[in-house]
Amino acid sequence: MIQFLREPLAFSTLAAVLGLFVGSFLNVVIHRLPRMLERDWQAQAAELRGEAPPETERFNLATPRSRCPHCGHLIGALENIPVFSYLLLRGRCRHCNAPIGARYPVVELLSAALSGYAAWHFGFGLAAAGAMLFLWIMLVLAFIDLDTQLLPDDLTLPLLWLGLAFNLFGTFTDLSSAVIGAMAGYLSLWSVYWLFKLATGKEGMGYGDFKLLAAIGAWLGWQMLPLTILFSSLVGATVGIALIVFARHGRSVPIPFGPYLAAAGALALFWGEAITRAYLGGI
Repeated sequence: MIQFLREPLAFSTLAAVLGLFVGSFLNVVIHRLPRMLERDWQAQAAELRGEAPPETERFNLATPRSRCPHCGHLIGALENIPVFSYLLLRGRCRHCNAPIGARYPVVELLSAALSGYAAWHFGFGLAAAGAMLFLWIMLVLAFIDLDTQLLPDDLTLPLLWLGLAFNLFGTFTDLSSAVIGAMAGYLSLWSVYWLFKLATGKEGMGYGDFKLLAAIGAWLGWQMLPLTILFSSLVGATVGIALIVFARHGRSVPIPFGPYLAAAGALALFWGEAITRAYLGGI
């Protein structure tokens, strides 16, 4: 069995199938985690006011069962097969015919594609497992930030510690580079935040962005941070200008930076070293 998994095509195919089903769970996390945090904040606020916390239905990643947000129809097993069920139902609830968001199959397909490529790129071993875990959490963070402009500590901090743990064995970089990467990642955006705030009196980004870049530094090392910041800034600036010009997006309306950091982190994971070598070789 191990020998079979060492075959690149077999391992990549199995990883892609796994990523497809993990993507279904990632959709649950994207949808539910912000609501879970909001409930916790409301309960804490009530406790500080000396009030009894509001009585609500038990709500976590496992309970209650998935249901249609329009009619409350419980989603059966055959309606919950990644991508296939969406196509079979033609993107609509079987019970009330309300539309199902296209994001669900998009997240599942992205998870499958990234997982399959990670397996192909790194081969059978710890690096592939770590890369898939890194990419899954990045996907969740990117879509939560798009929805809520939040990068929850419940994800960014474990992601940082996981990066350091994997690099205890030198999986992606040596431990000293990982530790320096975590420190430099946080401090670089923290410095930009305070410089911008002192210059304009406004907050240019959230603290979650500092922690996400610190986590990327912990996984990939400080050497990948300049490339990550460059990629994320270029893509963020391009998208921001496009939104202002074509979608009449107000300049004062904040744009989440987390998705661009996540995309840049994925690019650096796969091609960062090659790009850096090519750049340094051309100097």
